[in-house]
Amino acid sequence: MPKESSKSSKARKTEKVAKPAKGKKNATGPKRPLSAYMFFSQDWRERIKAENPDAGFGEIGKLLGAKWKDMDDEEKKPYAEQAAADKIRAEKEKEAFNNKKEKKEESVGSADEEED
Repeated sequence: MPKESSKSSKARKTEKVAKPAKGKKNATGPKRPLSAYMFFSQDWRERIKAENPDAGFGEIGKLLGAKWKDMDDEEKKPYAEQAAADKIRAEKEKEAFNNKKEKKEESVGSADEEED
């Protein structure tokens, strides 16, 4: 005679657990800053593609990754500087966006209070 507890434990294991919903991404918000590797990738992708015309997208990515790994800190420095500048840009844009968003919410809130 089978045990009932084994069935219930099996049923619990197969039940899907609901994941918490992610917040909606604001398409009008500021872009995130690029990393030093992404600046390097933008700079080198065409060169790697020209040297390896038969390479696919994934293969080019692997070659870029290997090249980045082989570079020393001095060679990476210009890309790191670009990334630092882009980070500052993104922070300024984010701050301006949030300030604009707060002002808009305040004006909507005050309009609601006036209607009452």
